[in-house]
Amino acid sequence: MPRHLANLLLLLAGAIWGAGFVAQSTAMESIGPFLFVGSRFLVAALVLAPFAWRESRKAPHPVSKAHLRGFGMIGLALFLAMGLQQVGLTITNVTNSGFLTGLYVVFVPVITLLVLGQKPHRVIWPAVLMTFIGIWMLAGGSMADLNGGDLLTIGCAFMYAVQVILVGRFVGPSGRPLTLSFVQFALASALGLAVGLATEPLSVAALTGALPEILYAGVVATGLAFTLQVIGQRYTTAPQAAIFLSTESLFAALFAVLLLGEQVPALGYAGGLLIFLAILLAELGPMARKKPAI
Repeated sequence: MPRHLANLLLLLAGAIWGAGFVAQSTAMESIGPFLFVGSRFLVAALVLAPFAWRESRKAPHPVSKAHLRGFGMIGLALFLAMGLQQVGLTITNVTNSGFLTGLYVVFVPVITLLVLGQKPHRVIWPAVLMTFIGIWMLAGGSMADLNGGDLLTIGCAFMYAVQVILVGRFVGPSGRPLTLSFVQFALASALGLAVGLATEPLSVAALTGALPEILYAGVVATGLAFTLQVIGQRYTTAPQAAIFLSTESLFAALFAVLLLGEQVPALGYAGGLLIFLAILLAELGPMARKKPAI
């Protein structure tokens, strides 16, 4: 797959996640955060199961134990990220949550460099800085008065960075993007339901009330979007993928305005433009080549 097409898939995943913030927020009116996390990933795992099974049937050899362990680590990182984000949404608003979740665009290249010793392409650093500033502007140009939900969401951003890096590390060598997605969804579902059933009230009325959000989050924002992420990351680097995926903060603010009536400050529109320019830099910058000496 050409890199530009892979990045387009990642951009689409970011847009779907941005709309998913609205569903995540309104679902809290009916159901607890961990039951919602467990339910959405259960739906996603069930939807993806036949596709993962078909992928396994066509594979020339079984998936290795080492890759399965890697898939499990990805599922754990995903559960921690979603759990922190979902609990945070019970305290903070959709716009702030989308903004702070987007901080993983900063964490990914830093972790990649410090932990894995891999240097991103030189254009990634200015693109990361532009994205961070754009997200900051989108939130109104202020990080003052962070509440507990905001702090939880920063923890979510760190775990998302870990998940993005691990996906980039295992999806290519394993050659099993659908199996990877299924394993991470199934594990995140099991952990979410275990915590939710142990700590949160459950009723048929609550599940029925949150069913539209669960189905959207499970089928579209999880089953489709995370699978687009996994497929796209086979053909691009983790730092570059993080920039494209971070557009979820832009789309979260957009859908919060359209569907929830939240307000985006005037500075936020300039921030959105800056994020778009950062995407162009991340996409076109690596294509540049030094002119040969004459």
